[in-house]
Amino acid sequence: MSKRDYYEVLGVQKNASEDDLKKAFRRLAMKYHPDRNPDNAEAEAKFKEAKEAYEVLADQNKRSAYDQFGHAGVDQVGMGGARSGAGFGDIFEDIFGNIFGENGGRRGGGTRAYRGSDLQYNLELTLEEAVVGKEVDIRIPAMKTCETCSGTGAKKGSYPQTCSTCHGQGQVRIQQGFFSIQQTCPQCHGNGKVITDPCQTCHGQGRVEENKTLSVKIPAGVDTGDRIRLSGEGEAGLNGGPAGDLYVQIFVKEHELFTRDGDNLFCNVPIRFTTAALGGEMEVPTLEGKVTLKIPAETQTGKKFRLRNKGVKSVRSASVGDLVCTVIVETPVNLNTRQRELLAELDKTMSEGGNRHSPREHSWLDKAKGFIDDVKHDLFGDKND
Repeated sequence: MSKRDYYEVLGVQKNASEDDLKKAFRRLAMKYHPDRNPDNAEAEAKFKEAKEAYEVLADQNKRSAYDQFGHAGVDQVGMGGARSGAGFGDIFEDIFGNIFGENGGRRGGGTRAYRGSDLQYNLELTLEEAVVGKEVDIRIPAMKTCETCSGTGAKKGSYPQTCSTCHGQGQVRIQQGFFSIQQTCPQCHGNGKVITDPCQTCHGQGRVEENKTLSVKIPAGVDTGDRIRLSGEGEAGLNGGPAGDLYVQIFVKEHELFTRDGDNLFCNVPIRFTTAALGGEMEVPTLEGKVTLKIPAETQTGKKFRLRNKGVKSVRSASVGDLVCTVIVETPVNLNTRQRELLAELDKTMSEGGNRHSPREHSWLDKAKGFIDDVKHDLFGDKND
């Protein structure tokens, strides 16, 4: 059976660059690799065909011979010659890195230093504390470098030994069929060294757990969802690596009077219906103390009054939000006989005034009557008695 054209096998043009060849082979290798297609003879054959095509076309000498004489020219040059083109091992490292994990096909380099983990501390504040800011002490459990062994994990006076399995490389080479790949050493877990005589304090971990107290300055104006970063206050790193960071996550408790939206505060202000009708004044609490709110006559429930600069100072700028007060007109309850008589008399006098005293009620009734008439007309049409 004659061999297919190598350019056709890789699906590239004859003027394809080395990068085009590498991308084409990577795509085919990912698709037909035997480890991804176990017991699939057809996939294995296609993988070998693609491998052979790439080995030829990625080598400048072999590619030149192939372009002039076809497969016969390649046979003369030989498949085992040195290559002057792109490194075949490089692309295999890229492919195996995708197939077998992040470290696949990458060479180790002795003991590795690892950055410590980041930590998060949830801090709950009252609205007043969040608005004005404060300094708080927090106590957190964290891993710190072992002072006994200075983070090596080995007993004082001894040292980690070079791993006998990977010889300090942190990686071992595994033969799979006609491929050779690298994986993290199972003995030293990629460190390149093993501890034969562990430290009695940290038991070979190089770190110990310790509670520590930190003073955290909370800026004025923080809100739920804000985070404060304390650099280097997280867990200690491994093998001399840098420490992680500590993030203080802010949560603001619900307030009995105010709700917050950004830099603005909102509150409901209940008033008597007589105050709503005749007008008056109300004392309204703010975060800075009481202020007087003037209620104009004939105020309706739901009316909003904005008190400028009585909200929260922004944590990110010098601007200050507002306090928005929503009036809720209360219906009187627990009336005595005389109060009921007075209300009935008031209602009678208001009824005699037509719609002057309750314009919204009469407007709504007119709209409701019109709606009902339209529905009756649509359903029943015009009917004469």
